[in-house]
Amino acid sequence: MSSDSKKRKPKVIRTDGGPQEGKRGKADGEQDARYYSEECEVDLRDPIKDYELYKETCQELQRLMAEIQELKSRGVKDNASEIDERRVQSCVHFMTLKKLNRLAHIRLKKGRDQTHEAKQKVDAYHLQLQNLLYEVMHLQKEITKCLEFKSKHEEIELVSLEEFYSEAPTEISRPDITLTEPHQQTLARLDWELEQRKRLAERYKECQTIKEKILKEIEVKKEYLSSLQPRLNSIMQASLPVQEYLFMPFDQAHKQYETARHLPPPLYVLFVQASAYGQACDKKLVVAIEGSVEEAKALYKPPEDSQDDESDSDMEEEQTTKRRRPTLGVQLDDKRKEMLKRHPLSVTVDLKCKGKLVLLCTGYINVLHLTFYYLMNLNIMTVKTKVTTAAELTTAISAGDLLSPDSLLSCLYPGDHGKKTPNPANQFQFDKVGILTLSDYVTELGHPYVWVQKLGGLHFPKDQPQHTVTADNSLSASHMEMTMKLLRTRLQSRLALHKQFASLEHGVVPVSSECQHLFPTKIVSRLVKWTAIPFEDYTELPYTKDVVEAGLAEDTHLYYMALIERGTAKLQAAVVLNPGYSALPPIFSLCLNWKGERTGSNDDNIRAMESEVNVCYKELWGPKPGYQLLTNQLQRLCMVLDVYLETEPHDTTVEGPKEFPQEKMCLRLVRGPMRLKPFKFNYPQGFFSHR
Repeated sequence: MSSDSKKRKPKVIRTDGGPQEGKRGKADGEQDARYYSEECEVDLRDPIKDYELYKETCQELQRLMAEIQELKSRGVKDNASEIDERRVQSCVHFMTLKKLNRLAHIRLKKGRDQTHEAKQKVDAYHLQLQNLLYEVMHLQKEITKCLEFKSKHEEIELVSLEEFYSEAPTEISRPDITLTEPHQQTLARLDWELEQRKRLAERYKECQTIKEKILKEIEVKKEYLSSLQPRLNSIMQASLPVQEYLFMPFDQAHKQYETARHLPPPLYVLFVQASAYGQACDKKLVVAIEGSVEEAKALYKPPEDSQDDESDSDMEEEQTTKRRRPTLGVQLDDKRKEMLKRHPLSVTVDLKCKGKLVLLCTGYINVLHLTFYYLMNLNIMTVKTKVTTAAELTTAISAGDLLSPDSLLSCLYPGDHGKKTPNPANQFQFDKVGILTLSDYVTELGHPYVWVQKLGGLHFPKDQPQHTVTADNSLSASHMEMTMKLLRTRLQSRLALHKQFASLEHGVVPVSSECQHLFPTKIVSRLVKWTAIPFEDYTELPYTKDVVEAGLAEDTHLYYMALIERGTAKLQAAVVLNPGYSALPPIFSLCLNWKGERTGSNDDNIRAMESEVNVCYKELWGPKPGYQLLTNQLQRLCMVLDVYLETEPHDTTVEGPKEFPQEKMCLRLVRGPMRLKPFKFNYPQGFFSHR
């Protein structure tokens, strides 16, 4: 039965009350084919009746199943037809149940669809409600804003009503309307305020234009006035070359001579003589006066009032001593300060020199600044020095004392070291206040050189002491030219030494092209060390004893140590540099450390080497003024060390080649009973010979 039902084609059932089903005819045209539709049938059927039908069908099925069960339990063959009949009826009831099941599902689907549609409508209504509520809230906020709104005109201070109606035109005030309506009155007042502000804005623009015009005029006048001063200065500056060209610096000279009236006599003599020497012989010499003129004027006291002032000062001192009673130490300090008091004015002399040597900075101006002071109570003059170089000098450790104020001008004249006072009367003054020597105060006061006193016209004879020493113009004039030349020479020599020391500390011995012919092309020995040593260390060296005993080494000289090496041989050279270099040559003391210690006392050839650099120094002066003497002496020392080592006989006890093979050409290796070596170099032949 099940197989028959599967193969069976669905029947078309015509619904009650529905349109009749038709077929398309070829001749009649197309007709709508309407098939059986259970969805349409669901709308026509009553669900309650279908439920009753369902219950009845179920009861019938139960009954039929029970009968079939009973018939089968009997086992009678005649009951097969009845069983088939009841089975057919059961199948019909099953078909009915299936149809009712389909109808129930269709009703459920339609119910869900209707519920969904109803839910969508409810959601749409809810959304509309929310929109309306938001719009209501927005409108409430706008209403609140409108109620709380404060207009800008409330912050504006409007004119009073009386002033408004009296000054405003009728086109704006409209009294017939504004008197009865406050809103229109406020609008009219605002219009009048706007009109007034427009007028004031126009007036402000006019005033601003006038202000800018006036400011421009002021700026033009300021520019004119500011440019006037530079023009005046340029005119004044333009006249200076004319004054310099005509040697008539009237303005500067007038100011200087007005100030010179207040100088003490020694400084005045120095100022006059130095200015005269600069105008006549040295155009680069600059003389000026520094200090406080007011303090210098205060020192002057008329003679008739001096006694009264002294009596008053004595009375004041008695009163102060009664009140304070200072200690003895404080009194001595005050007396020392009073005795060492300087005059408020000082004379400065700038000595310029141009470097013309290769060792100096060619074309640059170096200046020696000299500041002269006068100690009023001691009646002596002092000087302080300072050097200014146009180009920065190379830093050299060993050149530290070359340009120092304590040693730069020391022994400008022989024996004048500037550590003692040249006035013999000062020693008695020092004894009263407890001053042992003036050298303790030279750093603060300056050095009292003898040549400084002579430049100021002061002369203190020791054999015939004078009661009063006055400034003498003739004495100053007689020493001015020589002293200025010595000062310039001293500055140039020290600058040359400073340049040379910078090279020597790096192991380089500078030799100029003019002095190359004094030495052979190849020198193997090299300078490895150049340092400054104190005077005490120099005197303790055993091979410098002869120089010290001869009085050629003093504490005012400069001392250096040079070390020259070649292979295992080391030559130490202790150098004494006189402050008067290069007029006075340096003195070398040698000590050779090679196979023992060899000095001039135990080796005649070492003494001969010392003679080559100390005695024959005139050959090494080079071009005048001979500032290359020291470097040429060191170069000759390297040369004679090569000759000394190369001419030494070979030690047969030592195996191997000779340590120092002979490279220099010598006519004779040794000569005489002292077996002296050939240290003299012959140019241009290039060989060495004996002197």
